[in-house]
Parts: sequence; C-alpha cells; structure tokens
Amino acid sequence: MNLFPAWDAAVIGGGPAGLTTATYLARFRRRVLLVDSGSSRAATIPLSRNYPGFPGGISGAQLLGAMREQAERYPIQTLDARVDTLERTDDSFILQGEALPAPIHARRVILATGVNDVWPDLPEAVTALREGVLRFCPVCDGFEAAGRPVAVLTRSVAGVREAIYLRHFSDDVTLFLSDREAVLPASELRQLRQAGITVAEAHPQAFALCEGGVQVRFGDGLREYAALYSAFGVQVRSRLATGLGAACDALGYLVVDDHQQTSVPGLYAAGDVASGLNQISVAVGGAAIASSAIHLSLGLPASGGNP
Repeated sequence: MNLFPAWDAAVIGGGPAGLTTATYLARFRRRVLLVDSGSSRAATIPLSRNYPGFPGGISGAQLLGAMREQAERYPIQTLDARVDTLERTDDSFILQGEALPAPIHARRVILATGVNDVWPDLPEAVTALREGVLRFCPVCDGFEAAGRPVAVLTRSVAGVREAIYLRHFSDDVTLFLSDREAVLPASELRQLRQAGITVAEAHPQAFALCEGGVQVRFGDGLREYAALYSAFGVQVRSRLATGLGAACDALGYLVVDDHQQTSVPGLYAAGDVASGLNQISVAVGGAAIASSAIHLSLGLPASGGNP
C-alpha cells in the first residue's frame, strides 16, 4: 500500500459517520483512507429500533457490517489501526500511530472518533447491555420502557435531566445516586419531585439481573425494574483535534460550522464527537454534509489522478 502521496482525505473512525464519509468521498472519486481502531460505540447496540429503514430493528454490529461492506465496494483503502497523533502542515495533515506502517499525509481529515460511555460499576454489565436491561440512551430506546418501572443511576445533574426525560414514557421512574459522595442541589431535587420521580433515599448496594429486568437492592429494600439507565456521561474522543487547537463546547464536543468543519481549517468532524444530538441518523447526516464540503473544497483533481 502506497501511503506517502497525500490522500485527498483521511477518515479517522469506522462507525456510522466514518463509514458514510468514506462511501460518499469514494463515490466523489476522491482518494480516501479509512483508519478504524474498531472501537465504535455503535457496535455495542443490541438492537436499534429508531434507525430508519429497519422495521424490525437492527443490531449495531449488523449495521456497521453492512455499512462497511458498502464502503468497501468502492476503491477506498482501509487500515485497522489507531491514530495516535495528528499534525498540521501548510497544506495537509500528517497522521501517525504505533500500528500505522508509515506516516500518512492527507489534504483533509474528518474525525469520526465518537465518544466513550462511562459505565456503571455493575456486575454482568456487558450481559445486561446485550439483553437490553442496562441502557445509555433514552432517545434511542425510551419507547421500549413505556409503562414499565425504570431506574436511573447517576452521580450528577445529568441524571436529573435523563430521569425527567424518561417521564415521557413511564410514570414509574426512580433516581438512584450511585454513592454517598453524590449529592444533588435542592433545586434539582425539587424538579424531580415535581415531575413525579422517586428519589431513592438509600444508595444502591447491589444489582442483579432477573427475568425481564434488573433487581436493585438498597437499604432494607429490593425492587425490580424493567431497565436501568446509566447516566454518568461520556468521554469525548476529541484529543486529536484539540491537540491542534480545535474549539470545543462546554461538554467537550467539537464545535463545527454548517459544513461540519472545526475551527481548524481542513479538519472536519461528524458523529458523536461533534456538538449535537448523539444519534446514528445525525451522524450519517453530518457525514454526508462533511463529505460534500470536503469534495468541493478540494477542487478538480489532476488529470488521471483519482480512481
């Protein structure tokens, strides 16, 4: 693989945003390199029922497999590796990483690196997620909790917003604070009670999977819930961009313009790493916008220079 001549674009991240970007740019007959570390958040989704086109739902792994198969029908190059550093030159970027065979030069870069969920200290957490008992996204699957008892576990005001959001689906919502150090302001507690949300006075002591849900033991009580929503926030994978001085919002998401370009010229971002709603549909739409903008910014290729 000849990596030295500058690629038109390097896509960092192989989730829905990255794969969509690769497909679009390849169809624009641009020289595209996709670098995928295999850590897409979407891969952990047991079943997505709100992504258009799949009436019965589709797992994250199946969706990623189909999107990658589609992208690889075009002449893109793919590296299963991680980019450790990103440098900017006068007219391009240089990608480097321990697993990369050589430094990669690209005229444009799009970050589709996503976020990491902060997981709760929950036994059998992976199994609970796979079975749809442990959840991270009420926008994605709040509908499936409709009319059923739901618990929210948090240690910050982020959990307050999530619990109130879930009241649209269930009138039986309980908020648990994860530990004794977690304290909510009186104003937040008042909002919760006004919304009809139970705030557990005792901290949860143990969790156990049960048929159709999860058991939460707290104080002298034991109660079953259909789902447990973890509201500990996310870690935004924006380090490569912020290392170049890219602007972030208050939550750490990359700030982008109407064309998905960051504050660093030539550096774009799409998907969960960019400021906005964390949804696959949004990631795909942002990727389409970024790809079109990148294509137009590159101008006409040299004769015979592109696939």
